[in-house]
Amino acid sequence: MAKINYEKLTLDELKQLEKDVAKAIQSFEARRKKEARAAAEAVARKMGFSLDELTGTKGRKSVSMPKYQHPENPSLTWTGRGRKPKWFVEALDSGKTADELLIARTAKT
Repeated sequence: MAKINYEKLTLDELKQLEKDVAKAIQSFEARRKKEARAAAEAVARKMGFSLDELTGTKGRKSVSMPKYQHPENPSLTWTGRGRKPKWFVEALDSGKTADELLIARTAKT
């Protein structure tokens, strides 16, 4: 892995790096969870059960995708459901709009 000299980076470059790292961590964790679930399902099938039977669930629960993201700390997100998080309220109080806090989604082809 290449060593990065953080002292030579601009503030914008550091913020972009922070966003990129947060996105890479989320992607890594999602892949690991998927792998773990697949392995658990394979073991359950080998024993003659479904994973849902063993865990007492009836299929997957729907997980809401985050809709809003903290402008400076991308690891802080909110789905837009339930109670507004403190960072969201503070951002609105400081003059930001909810639209400015939306997570940009890219269209997949």
